[in-house]
Amino acid sequence: MTVKQLSLPELADACGRSGVGSVGLWREPVRAYGVEAAARLVRDAGLTVSTLCRGGFLTAGDPVERAEALGDNHAAVEEAAALGAEVLVLVSGGLPAGSKDLRGARERVADALSVLGPYAERHGVRLAIEPLHPMYASDRCVVSTLAQALDLAERFPAHQVGVAVDTYHVWWDDRAPAEIARAGAAGRIHTFQLADWTTPLPAGVLDGRGQIGDGSIDMREWKGYVEAAGYHGPMEVELFNEGLWARDGREVLAETTERFLRHVVR
Repeated sequence: MTVKQLSLPELADACGRSGVGSVGLWREPVRAYGVEAAARLVRDAGLTVSTLCRGGFLTAGDPVERAEALGDNHAAVEEAAALGAEVLVLVSGGLPAGSKDLRGARERVADALSVLGPYAERHGVRLAIEPLHPMYASDRCVVSTLAQALDLAERFPAHQVGVAVDTYHVWWDDRAPAEIARAGAAGRIHTFQLADWTTPLPAGVLDGRGQIGDGSIDMREWKGYVEAAGYHGPMEVELFNEGLWARDGREVLAETTERFLRHVVR
C-alpha cells in the first residue's frame, strides 16, 4: 500500500532492486492481477509475502450480511494460503448502521473468529486482529486498543488468532507496551507495522500516515518493545499517504528503505 501506484510486476522488480525480500500485499491488486498469477510473480521474484491485508468487517447484525462477510473472509484465507502468506490481517469493522452497541459489535467479531480461526488453521494461516486508533471506532474498527484485541484473541489458540501491532494506531496508548509484552508471552504478535503520526491530520484522516521519521513516534522504541516481547518476524512499513502516492513509486520505495534503516534499525 505504501507504493500502491506501482503495479505488482513493478513492485516485485523494485523490491528486488532495493533489497527488499518480503512484502505485505493487499487483496484488491492481488485479485485484479489474479491470485495464482500473483503467487507465481512474487515467488519467481524471490519474495516472500509477510501478510495479506485485509479480512474482517465482521460486525454486521443482519444474517445475510454476516454470511457474506464470512464468505469473503474464507476467500481471504484461501488467497493468503495461495500467496504463501502466513498471516491474514483483520480490521474488525465498525458499528452497523443505527447501532450504538460497541460491546455487541465486538461479540459478533468473536463469534466470527470461532468459525474463521479453525478454517485459517486448516490452510496454514494465522489471523491477526489489528486495533485501529479510536477515531475509527464508529465506521471501521470497533477494536481500538491492543488490550481489546488481546481480549478477543485469547479466546482462541495462539496459532489461530493473534494481533497486529501498528505504531500508527497504538503509539498514543500508555498501556500498549505492557500489552505488547502480554501478547509476546503468549506468542500472539503475528505482525508488526510501522507508520509515523504527522500533524495536521488531513481531511478524512485515513490517508495521513507519515513517512518514517517525519512525525511523533519513536520507531526504535516500538521496535524494542516487540523484540523484547519475543517478536523477530517481518517489520512492515504501511503508509497511506496521498503525497507519497503522487510521486514515483520506485523513488518512494528507495526513500522508505533508507528511512527504515536510519530511524528503525541503526
